Amino acid sequence: MDFKKCGSKFILRIDKNEELVSILMNFCVENYITLGSVSGIGATNKAVLGLFDVNKKQYFSKEFNGDFEIAPVVGNISTMNDKTYLHLHANICDSNQNSFGGHLNSAVISATCELFIDVYEGSVDREFNEDVGLNLIKF
Repeated sequence: MDFKKCGSKFILRIDKNEELVSILMNFCVENYITLGSVSGIGATNKAVLGLFDVNKKQYFSKEFNGDFEIAPVVGNISTMNDKTYLHLHANICDSNQNSFGGHLNSAVISATCELFIDVYEGSVDREFNEDVGLNLIKF
């Protein structure tokens, strides 16, 4: 991974065989990024996407193996219990342009991934909402 800072923005390049979510989490912690937005594109050969079942209040995940374009990954950065919290979604496309999407749990980069992070001043925390079954933004 390598990066460049441009004002309140960061541009990250995640390299082949690196795992996107863990790299991004470590980067945010090391650079004290606690509020922001993320967008990016790239390629993966192993990704895990989740779907939240509203009735069961549970995530169900599926692993995808093969060549996929990340088109795109988007999300936000906030905090929960004074720790960095990532909420990422991704859309991945195979060679037939079949698209699969959902909550991004992990993605191993197969070629490269380019992420743009916009850092915001202030803070937004999250708390678990029993009724919904998710960690919701708290104002």
